Amino acid sequence: MEANQSNTVSKPCLPRGVRLKYDETRSEWLLLAPERVIKTDAIAVEILKRCDGTATFAAIVDDLAQHFSADRARVEADVRALLGELAAKRMVDL
Repeated sequence: MEANQSNTVSKPCLPRGVRLKYDETRSEWLLLAPERVIKTDAIAVEILKRCDGTATFAAIVDDLAQHFSADRARVEADVRALLGELAAKRMVDL
């Protein structure tokens, strides 16, 4: 994420027209946007489910670290990397 987007109080969300959907036919989660589809792994799904526009970046990281009993610094780095990449593709608003 860029410096101005790394604020831990930002509230990541999926922009209008982008949604996380479970494809029952293929048994996989997809991030759907106009004319784009991104297959997501289990980690990305857990992060994206929490990007509801109400939870702050810090709250998302805290929740994931607690839920998976993982090192918070590692979780923060992974969340920051994923959301930064998706924001660059306009698949997440930060």
